[in-house]
Amino acid sequence: MTTNDVRLRPVRDDDLEFFLAYEHDAEAVRRSRFTPRPREAFLRHWRERVLGDPSGLVRTVDVDGQVAGNIVAWWDGERRFTGYWLGRAYWGRGVGSRALALFLQEETVRPLFADPFAENTASVRLLEKSGFVPYDDPEHPVDEGYVLLVLGDDAEGAPAPPRPRA
Repeated sequence: MTTNDVRLRPVRDDDLEFFLAYEHDAEAVRRSRFTPRPREAFLRHWRERVLGDPSGLVRTVDVDGQVAGNIVAWWDGERRFTGYWLGRAYWGRGVGSRALALFLQEETVRPLFADPFAENTASVRLLEKSGFVPYDDPEHPVDEGYVLLVLGDDAEGAPAPPRPRA
């Protein structure tokens, strides 16, 4: 299927309502094993923690001028992670693959980790097609149904680069 015109842009405050609706989609919740937050908690989280984190890279995924979802990178301890969330109307159209490819041109920290729910096979496949490989870490909650993947140097066990100070 066609990817249409996929672009990344900075997040605008009015994008958050789309992100909220996408987070509350029942099928997305089932696939991600993520409990959606109430509106006020969601907006507070996004405004204060996601957009308020100067070390994060946060983008809106725009498809033909429409808000398709978001893609972010953040620090968790000494590791840099990425994650994304797309509205269901954009699944299976190549939007995620194109958005991640564009994002990886901007987000250059390696190693870069991702930890999707293992049963979300579409997300796991998308990451693997983008070069992420399974990473064995006894400290990561794989027993909770998540899989840890990595892109870059850490795939061979090299230590992660130090986290920049904000």
